[in-house]
Amino acid sequence: MPQYICNNCRKIVDMKELFSLPGVRCPYCGYRILFKIRPQVVKEIKTK
Repeated sequence: MPQYICNNCRKIVDMKELFSLPGVRCPYCGYRILFKIRPQVVKEIKTK
């Protein structure tokens, strides 16, 4: 399940918590700017 981080209070918000309120707002502080947490992806590059 995707997770988001609030730009104001820096708390991690699950998608379930995020869409429980009307509109897209942080359930802790009410701020409207959230960023999706991206998983760390390791890329392997072959060199010659």
